[in-house]
Amino acid sequence: MTSHGDHALDVIVAERACERLLYEYARRIDRGDAADVAELFTDDAVWLADDIDMRGREAIRKAFNGRQAVTRRQSRHVITNVLVDLTSSDEAQAVAYLVNYRHDSTTGTAEHPAPADHPKLVGEYHLEFRHVDGAWRIASLRFDLAFLRSRPG
Repeated sequence: MTSHGDHALDVIVAERACERLLYEYARRIDRGDAADVAELFTDDAVWLADDIDMRGREAIRKAFNGRQAVTRRQSRHVITNVLVDLTSSDEAQAVAYLVNYRHDSTTGTAEHPAPADHPKLVGEYHLEFRHVDGAWRIASLRFDLAFLRSRPG
């Protein structure tokens, strides 16, 4: 039998593992390893936004392979206000804010540093996580857009 303290520690460890998945997701995209993002998801994962509907790890992999090929883009996915709630020993839910800075160079290669007056977009990630084969994975990710940078001119 585990003590109450052991249970509390298990919850903290699980919540932190889920939070770390979200940060790793952002890092892989921003450092040019977007094709590896799919490994963070379950086989039957869903990734949804207004104009995006990816179902299954392979669909996610295909989409992020395309993103990795966009070498003109410099981006930073700033993830904040992450709140993870364990709903069972093998499932969790989370909400997090995304502030995305993005610039597409006209030269075909990302600029360092890239110009940016303000973020490209701001929104919320709504996530579900599942503990599978000894590791936490993203089972669903839905992005809701809150703010979008206006186009110049």
